[in-house]
Amino acid sequence: MVCTSARVRDALALGAWFGFGYFVIGLYWIGNAFMVDAAKHGWAAPFAVILLAGGMAVFPALVTLGVRMLRPAGMPGFADVFHFAALWMISEWVRSWIFTGFPWNLIGTVWTFSDAMIQFAAVTGVYGLGFVTIFTMSAPALLVLACERNESRRHSWVGIAMLVAPLALLASWGEWRLGDQPGLTEGVRLRLVQPAIPQHLKWLPEHRADHVRNQLRLSRAPASDGNAPTHVIWAETAVPFVVSKDAGLRAALAAVAPPAGALIVGAPRVDGEGPGARVTNSVHAINASGRILATYDKFHLVPFGEYVPFPELLRISKLTAGRGDFSPGPGPRTLEVPGLPAFSPLICYEIIFPDRITDPSRRPDWILNLTNDGWFGESTGPHQHFAAARLRAVEQGLPLVRVANAGISAIVDAHGRVLKSLSLGQSGILDGPLPKALAEPTAFARWGTYPLLGLAVLMILTGFIRRRRSDNL
Repeated sequence: MVCTSARVRDALALGAWFGFGYFVIGLYWIGNAFMVDAAKHGWAAPFAVILLAGGMAVFPALVTLGVRMLRPAGMPGFADVFHFAALWMISEWVRSWIFTGFPWNLIGTVWTFSDAMIQFAAVTGVYGLGFVTIFTMSAPALLVLACERNESRRHSWVGIAMLVAPLALLASWGEWRLGDQPGLTEGVRLRLVQPAIPQHLKWLPEHRADHVRNQLRLSRAPASDGNAPTHVIWAETAVPFVVSKDAGLRAALAAVAPPAGALIVGAPRVDGEGPGARVTNSVHAINASGRILATYDKFHLVPFGEYVPFPELLRISKLTAGRGDFSPGPGPRTLEVPGLPAFSPLICYEIIFPDRITDPSRRPDWILNLTNDGWFGESTGPHQHFAAARLRAVEQGLPLVRVANAGISAIVDAHGRVLKSLSLGQSGILDGPLPKALAEPTAFARWGTYPLLGLAVLMILTGFIRRRRSDNL
């Protein structure tokens, strides 16, 4: 996607149209959430997808505009590939925080089919994978340009080398890194419960108690290998009641909490009484006595899903159940539950934000991601969500346990390898061990995105200086 036109508006249009198509195809599944209650929200489904894709298309448009503005007079060349990759990476990083952020389906996620290729994320994060992806996939354009300019074969071979060499090096290094086996945590046996409750039934008053009973039944099932679970984990809002204010419900849930362990469960939480009460999307750890041992409140809420931004202007209701908006929690936390190493709980799409995964004051030993994903049906959305979650494990060097209402639930090691999983739409339980964290934090866990961003900015500044010198000649 390197524009050869001399006109700035052509470069801007190329990026905008490419971005629109990229995001429409990648985010079409968002429309499924509006069809859960089609009578109320169905009309908005096509507008939501088109408007979101159109808004996101601004980022690729600015990237191609930037490439064009950095290019000296003449045809595109090697520098354009570097500028394109650097600007794309910066645009994805900006997309991760501007207007609350939406770093969904980042280009580096394309490598999650290969355990070896995603290991580079331990050094640079998914943004570095994105840089490599754009750089290598753009390099073949140099072959076409070399032919158009009747240049020597040497230029063609340089283009091929720019495609093959980085990928071969990363694959080789990744395979070497996968030889490290951190091992398993002794004395911990997890049971993940995936009930696959259809979203349109999840919050209906006449079905809510049955949903809880079904998950209690799954939690009591005998282990196939005879090893009883030490901890049972349910998905996001698996209990559609306020557990913290219902002692009878806590007693019922405590019946499936292992004696020396706990039941970890997602549920709404209400703090206070009356109109001023705060409602949060929360995780509770409940022991066999029915006592809540630890609680975490989701801090990164979904716009229009869990709250409506600018409510005085947008007179619409959120997609989730209940009239009022959810309130955000204080931020990433490290929880301690008896019998478990300390962990960082994340709810739903909190897992897609590379830079806000753990509490900076206390590093956890593993990541727990509770999610629903029932909103999106049998679409690519849950697969994209799971791919992003796996990259967080690689970036942090921490194992990931993911429990989803409708799938995909999985146990993932600190290298992002899937040890066990339940597929999308499957109802059942998944028993398995808890992998250990890497002995030392990864480079990305230590320094984050900023060193890579600094290099990208340096590339762009170099291109700007080169452009100014060319203009002065």
